[in-house]
Amino acid sequence: MSVKENKQTDCQEKNEGDASVFTEAEKKVKEPSLYKVLLHNDNYTTMEFVVQVLMTIFHHSQGEAVKIMLQVHHNSLGVAGVYSFEVAETKIAQVTELARRSEFPLRCSMEPE
Repeated sequence: MSVKENKQTDCQEKNEGDASVFTEAEKKVKEPSLYKVLLHNDNYTTMEFVVQVLMTIFHHSQGEAVKIMLQVHHNSLGVAGVYSFEVAETKIAQVTELARRSEFPLRCSMEPE
C-alpha cells in the first residue's frame, strides 16, 4: 500500500466513528516579526526631500510626514513605519535608491519592534 493510500485509509478509519468526536488539529500560524524602518538625520538631506520620501514611499499624509521629519531632525532618528522583514527591506532599498538618485546621503535602517 502506498503512503497516499495509507493516509486515505487513516482518514476513513477516523471518519467511521462518531463524526462529532472527530476534530482536526488546530494549525497555529505564527505572526511575522515586525521591524521599524528608521530614517537617520544628516546635515545635507533637505527637510523637503524627507517629507517627499515619507509621502511617496511610506504613504503618509503631508501632516504626518512633516511630524516624522521633525522627529528625525530633532532626535537624529525617526520611525517611518513598521513592517514585516521583507517589506521593511524593500522600503529601505527604495529610500536608498531615491536618495542616491537625488544626490542625498539619507540613511535608512531597520530594527526589530
